[in-house]
Amino acid sequence: MNTLDLIENQLVANRLPIVAVTLAALPHANTPVILTIHWHGFVEIRLTESSQAVAFKPVPSSVLQVNTFWALHDDLEHSVLEAAWELGARSLEREQIAPYQRLGAETVETTRARQAFGKPDATIGAHAPVVADAPDADDLIDAAARAGYVQWMFRPVRGGLWSMPRDDITLEKGGYRSPACPLLGKPLAESRRLRKARREIYAMGRSTTLAR
Repeated sequence: MNTLDLIENQLVANRLPIVAVTLAALPHANTPVILTIHWHGFVEIRLTESSQAVAFKPVPSSVLQVNTFWALHDDLEHSVLEAAWELGARSLEREQIAPYQRLGAETVETTRARQAFGKPDATIGAHAPVVADAPDADDLIDAAARAGYVQWMFRPVRGGLWSMPRDDITLEKGGYRSPACPLLGKPLAESRRLRKARREIYAMGRSTTLAR
């Protein structure tokens, strides 16, 4: 799986800055993964056909189901690490989510899983709507309830909303980094033993102050 190519193809098609990128996967090899790209932008909506009044709504996030061969989460993590590195992200956050079909689970856990797999709840104050190409989203959400899931998230500089940090010596002009990413993925916990989410943060930027 080449996460970087998928993101760059979307950048060319949409021509909008990216706020964040997430990737969600089950703890089962060779299952579909869900890539979500959150855009910064607004579309103009006419309130009525007979009126000139308009409203502005956020551009929907793009949700892509990726059906690709992968045997280990290390394969996915390497792909996401490389994409985050080359697109200039300050860090990559990995969250391992416990199964939420259990006694004591909070409603927000289901809400977050639905968002991670591209089917956010349509409620007041919900996140921006999505344009989804994820035919297996419902099955993935059901499986995540029983087995948990892993989600990676980063905010790119190149092609992103975020400005280039002035003190990051790892970045080239334009907010990108040259391959390959020097970071290695870290082992995941066994999902059946999780009782709460586990978070791992991979720091990528390096300031001029720390370099001295």
